[in-house]
Amino acid sequence: MTAEENNENGLPIRLLHDRVLVRADGKEGERRSTAGIVIPATASMGRRLAWATAVGVGPNVRSIVSGDRVLFDPDDRAEVELHGREYVLLRERDVHAVAARRVENDSTGLYL
Repeated sequence: MTAEENNENGLPIRLLHDRVLVRADGKEGERRSTAGIVIPATASMGRRLAWATAVGVGPNVRSIVSGDRVLFDPDDRAEVELHGREYVLLRERDVHAVAARRVENDSTGLYL
């Protein structure tokens, strides 16, 4: 992401290396099942991954662009506040999946 794109998005930072800045899609806490049952935040069944929208990417990020929806582990994250909004800062390798129309069927989106 170039400095001009950061200014257009209103982000006062330039991400470095393989960093991805995301905005979480939902609030943590109570959830609702598809049947409408309220599941309290204290009910936990294993590790639950979360979806977020990428709002900025560093110059070495290869598989994610701004606007992609990404799946990550909310327990392994660093939070940052910019202009009164909370964001999560991740490394590209901490993203488990990318939901985007441009992802090819035979591509994993990962590098090891």
